[in-house]
Amino acid sequence: MPRLLAPLAALLLLLLPAPPAASAAAAAPAGYQVGAGIADITAGVAEVGMLGYADPAQTTAGLASRLWSRAFVVADGAGGRVAFVSAEIDFVTTAVQVEVLQRLRARYGATYTDQNVVLTATHTHSGPGGFDDHILYNLTTLGFEAPVFEAIVAGIVRSIDAAHADLAPGAVKIAEGTLTGANVNRSIEPFNANPAADRARFPGAVDTRMTVLRFEQAGRPIGLLDFFATHGTSMTQHNHLISADNKGYAAHVIEEEVQGVDWAHRGDFVAAFAQTNAGDMSPNLRGGGAQGPTDDEFANTRIIGRLQADKARQLFDGATEVLSGPIVARGRYVDFSAVPVAGAYTPDGQAHRTCPGALGQNFTAGAEDGPGPDIVDEGDLNTNPLLLVAGIVVNPTPAAVRACQAPKDVFLGTGSQNPPWTPQVMPLQVLRIGQLALTTAPGEFTIVAGQRVRDAVDAQLAGVTTHQILAGYANAYAGYVATPEEYDLQHYEGAATHFGRYTQSAYAQELAKLAAAVRDGQATPSAVQPPSLTRNRISVRPGVVLDSPPLGKSFGSVVTQPAAAYPRGAEVRADFVTGHPNNDVRDEGTYVEVQRQVGSAWETVATDSQWQTLYRWKREYLGVSTAQITWTVPAGAAPGTYRIVHHGDAKGLTGTIRPFTGTSRSFTVTP
Repeated sequence: MPRLLAPLAALLLLLLPAPPAASAAAAAPAGYQVGAGIADITAGVAEVGMLGYADPAQTTAGLASRLWSRAFVVADGAGGRVAFVSAEIDFVTTAVQVEVLQRLRARYGATYTDQNVVLTATHTHSGPGGFDDHILYNLTTLGFEAPVFEAIVAGIVRSIDAAHADLAPGAVKIAEGTLTGANVNRSIEPFNANPAADRARFPGAVDTRMTVLRFEQAGRPIGLLDFFATHGTSMTQHNHLISADNKGYAAHVIEEEVQGVDWAHRGDFVAAFAQTNAGDMSPNLRGGGAQGPTDDEFANTRIIGRLQADKARQLFDGATEVLSGPIVARGRYVDFSAVPVAGAYTPDGQAHRTCPGALGQNFTAGAEDGPGPDIVDEGDLNTNPLLLVAGIVVNPTPAAVRACQAPKDVFLGTGSQNPPWTPQVMPLQVLRIGQLALTTAPGEFTIVAGQRVRDAVDAQLAGVTTHQILAGYANAYAGYVATPEEYDLQHYEGAATHFGRYTQSAYAQELAKLAAAVRDGQATPSAVQPPSLTRNRISVRPGVVLDSPPLGKSFGSVVTQPAAAYPRGAEVRADFVTGHPNNDVRDEGTYVEVQRQVGSAWETVATDSQWQTLYRWKREYLGVSTAQITWTVPAGAAPGTYRIVHHGDAKGLTGTIRPFTGTSRSFTVTP
């Protein structure tokens, strides 16, 4: 994740302790139940700090696309179950995971737990922030944003509810392939510091692997879950519109264009595009990750999104291998501030330890697709006196931690504070769905770091599983995970590797232990739990005080009318007097409708759920604001008469919020 924040399974199944392979085969159920669900998690549409590029001046000002949580549930006939969520946010926070699990426990008892529920993020850098209890992650958003937190948590829970309610006999099929031209390595010098054997596994220094899961009920496809490594940075740090970025656009292509899902029948088919080890993988194909394929960020989002969608569709259509066998989930919370790491997992074969979390001076340089201020350069191992003093003043770090983190030059000792500024207790999982192993971890793994973790898990599950996915950005967030060799160069990814030089080694070791527990049917109790930090939920941003229309106007008045006619492909625009969009997040609703006249009625053909509309909000002065709505006429739009409708909400002097609707004059779409 660029700059400061770049930075995010089954009900416990007890198997017989006989030989692992035979035990698994004996317990294999006849088939699975599968379900899919989707829910809106959009909030903070205006004047909320965005999370990803860590720029306090980057605040929300409208919608390029709504954000969604997509969930898939798979259950076997012996009590095994996995719930997998892909949420269109930058990363999952500890606060979100804890609250989601609490609400699921209240609904379902022990059916969904921290062992079998996987919450992942697509890693879009164009969503609102402020949804964690750790200070660092809320710094550039100026504190906690309760409405954003609630929208994300409630939406994730609703998506799991929907998938749970949708459960029916079915199948999960798997297909694997490669996709080129959708990512580049933005950190090539650290990649080249790895041993030749590691580099040889990634020709061109990129991870081109794509895995697709196809969900069916009675032979009918109900969902697609894709895994591919590329950052959610097609939209740049200059953008102020909420956007699900390239992975969200890929989901839109599959759901709407391929499967024919429309805004009124959302959930008929669910397509999610999840992350793997995207730490050094950028969608910006020019300048070593610095620039997108074109100079238009909206076009770049569509280009990279469509590449993923087209390849995923090909794999989905060709998927024939059916996952079969038991569903097993093992998870554990681990305090990563002091993990003893055995020599089997370290480059020198010697035992080492991880360190309390810390960020190096070079993380302030940012990455190629999200550069920071011109203070230090990536890979500069000289101490910067300004950053050293600043770090000591705002975030003092003990000498022992500085020594442990070497060669990192510590700027912020985030794990040394009381309470810590970033999480130290991390959730880990290894889940088995038949012949597939799903490994989850709360970080941004570089491709070599991710491969080493996969290798460690595979070593334990040889003969049990034949496929493995590493799902990053899962269940919490603790920055990057670089290999020790990459760490030594202290580029952005290494400087943002929280727990020191042996962070990757510790993840490999701890996940290998969980894989062995999956294999052997052993329990994996947690010796630690994430601490409660709800006292940190403080915001300095004022809420909406008052909305007022300009003199002579009312809410919903049209201040810019559309032209009389437009050809297909043209952009239609209408501006309205509006209220603050944060008055009502319009959960599962819309601020925008594009309507076509059919006889004497008006039929809605597009909302802000679709990527053909843009909703821009602007504060003109005091409580006066406008909504600029644009609609790009689709190539297949039917000729006829259309209009744009804006739904808003205004807050009065007494604090009462009242909805309103404005309607543009009609216009013609020509053939």
